Amino acid sequence: IGFLLQVGHEPLPPTVGRNVLGRKVLYLPGFFTYATHIVEVDGKRGLFRGLTPRLISSTLSTVTRGSVKKAFPLEDMEHVSNKDDVKTSLRKVVKQTSHEMMMQCVSRVVSHPLHVISMRCMVQFVGRETKYSGVFSAIGRIFKEEGILGFFVGLVPHILGDVIFLWCCNLLAHFINTYAVDDNFSQASVIRSYTKFVMGIAVSMLTYPFLLVGDLMAVNNCGLRAGLPPYAPAFTSWIHCWRYLSAQGQLFRGSSLLFRRAPVSAASFPID
Repeated sequence: IGFLLQVGHEPLPPTVGRNVLGRKVLYLPGFFTYATHIVEVDGKRGLFRGLTPRLISSTLSTVTRGSVKKAFPLEDMEHVSNKDDVKTSLRKVVKQTSHEMMMQCVSRVVSHPLHVISMRCMVQFVGRETKYSGVFSAIGRIFKEEGILGFFVGLVPHILGDVIFLWCCNLLAHFINTYAVDDNFSQASVIRSYTKFVMGIAVSMLTYPFLLVGDLMAVNNCGLRAGLPPYAPAFTSWIHCWRYLSAQGQLFRGSSLLFRRAPVSAASFPID
C-alpha cells in the first residue's frame, strides 16, 4: 500500500475532516481505507502482491550482511564508554559506522534486483497488469528488455540514503551522548541507550526522499502504467526524478499512511 501511495495512485476521493485547530481540511484515504479498497478490487490476495520477491530480497540482505561481517570482522568491537576521551570515542564511532556502511552497501547491491521485481509486482495494481507474474519470469523479462542494468535502476539513491542515514544517525547520537547528556544525571545511561533509536526516527524522515526516488525509478518507464504519464514522466535519471518531485512539492509523498492531508490541487469543492 505504501508504494502505491508513493507513485501517487489515489483511486478514492478525499474526505472532509478537521485538524487539531478545528478547521475543515481534506484528508486522503488512510492505510485501512486503502486496504479495504484493494480487497474489494483484488481480494485479500491483492494485499500480498510482490511479497515473494520482497521476502527473498530481505533474506538476501540479511545473509549478505552476515557474510560480509564474518569475512571482514571489525577488530575492535568495543562500545564507546565513559572512560574514552573525545578523540578515542569519535574514532570508534567512525570505525564502526564505516564498517556498517560497507555491510549495508554490499547487502543493498545484492538484494536490489529482487527489490525492483517486488516494486513492479506491487505497482501492477494500478493498471491491472500481469506483466510481472513470478520471480523467474520477471528476471527473464527484465534481462531481455533492459539488460543487467535493469536490475539496478534506483540503486544509487537507495545507497545514498543508506549512507547518509548511517552517518547522520551515528554521529548525531554520539555528539548528543557526549556533549548533551550529563554523566552526573542518574538516568544518563538510560537516555544514551535510546538516543540512537530516536535519532534513527528523525534522520529517516530526512532521508525519505532518497527512498521515494529510488522506488519510483524502479518502476519508471518499464512498460507499466504507473511508471508512465500521467503518473510520472519518463525520467532520464534519478536526479531528474528528484527535481520533478521537488518542483511538485511531492518529495515526501507516501511518507504517512494514516493522516494524509490532500494537496491544495485536490480541493475541487468548498470545505468551509
